[in-house]
Formats: sequence, structure tokens, C-alpha cells
Amino acid sequence: MTEQHALFDPLLQDLSDRGRDEVLAAFSAVQYAAHPVAEVQLAGLRDVTLRRHVAKMLKLIGRTLVHVDGTHWTSGYADDIAETLTAQGWQPLSVVDRAVLVLVLIHSVAIPRSEGILTGDSWKSARPTTVDELRTTKISGEERRLALQRLRAAGLIQLSGDHSGGPSYIPGPQLQRLTPAARRRLQDQLILAAAPASPIAEAIRARNGTPAPPASASNTDTRAVATSLAAERRTDTEGNG
Repeated sequence: MTEQHALFDPLLQDLSDRGRDEVLAAFSAVQYAAHPVAEVQLAGLRDVTLRRHVAKMLKLIGRTLVHVDGTHWTSGYADDIAETLTAQGWQPLSVVDRAVLVLVLIHSVAIPRSEGILTGDSWKSARPTTVDELRTTKISGEERRLALQRLRAAGLIQLSGDHSGGPSYIPGPQLQRLTPAARRRLQDQLILAAAPASPIAEAIRARNGTPAPPASASNTDTRAVATSLAAERRTDTEGNG
């Protein structure tokens, strides 16, 4: 991060040496740690004044602090920056990778949430997606295997703890980098795809002022919807963040 010091120096010049070190440590942690960082571990996150400096540093590079579970912090693209990147066609994931990611999110998050099994605003899920649920006619076994490897390497999915029935997958830590607005948009899209006739989907459409889908849409194969959604729309994920 040495090359960035000149950019940040005006924000840090009024801090003591210790305060500067704490802010830089917190900045590095939220930017580069694989998982959200516990607030209690770093003074640069615990102290409100120091944390404001971290937020200002992130803003200079188009990013923002993201609060996770009330006790942890990470960083993600600011909403306006993400919107600009999307409008310019920026997309780090291939169509196949997006399709597999959306399938994992639908089976592990959207469906359990639409059924009332998963509550709260989180990507944590105790309902892993099995390999059988990832099989589609549009994605070959080899393409799926390679996509799973890439998504795991990017931290977008991870293996679940239970391997008794073979490998299964849950959302990865990089999804915690989504801002509340980005997270809400993605979750809404997933629920509309997974359970278009559910009460939650009806509430989403009412909130957004969008019409209900045709009656036949409720019987649409979830996997086909996910593949189509991934191929034609850019999700709010960030690759490596």
C-alpha cells in the first residue's frame, strides 16, 4: 500500500503516529482480509473517529465500509461506483460462473428465505446446495467443475461443513462485501426467480411497483430461470472484491 500513501497523506496528517498506524491497519484489514474483520480486534474500527478516517480513505478509491452482523467490518464498492462499472459493461465473471453462482444462491438462500426457513439479512445459510442441484442441461459437468473451482478461489462460494452426502456449497465470504442496497437488490432478484408466486415475491413486486408474472411462471424450473438470469443480467457480486 506504499504507493497509495501520497493519496491518503492529506487525510492522515493530523493524526498521531499511533493513530495513523491504527487507521492504516484497519484499512488494510477491511480491504484485504478474506473474511469480515471483528471490530474488537482493531482500534481503527472500534474508535468512531479513526473509523471515519478509514471510511474517507476507502471513498478515495471508490469503496465504502460495510457493517456485517453488527460486530464486523469489511469493504465493498460504493453503490454509485458499482452502478457506473455495471453501466460500462464491467463483469469479472463468465456466463457459466454467474450461472453456477446464482444456482448456489437460489438453493442456499433464496428458496429457504422464501419458505421462511432463513430469516434476517445475511448470506449465512445452513442449507447447502448439492451437486445434483447444480446439474443443468446447459452446463456440462466439466464446465460446472471448473466454475466451482473459480468461484471458491474468488471466495464467492465455499464448501459446507457436512460432506456426508458428497460436496455441497454455501455462499462465500466475498458476498459480505455487498452494501445493504446491493445486497437487497440481489436478494430480491433471487427470490423473484426462485419463488415468483410466494408472499415474499408479491411483497417485493408491490414495493417495486412491478406487475405479477403470468400464472405459468410459478411452475418454471428454478435451474432454467437461474441460468437465464445469470446469462442476461449482471449480479451485484464483485469477484475478488
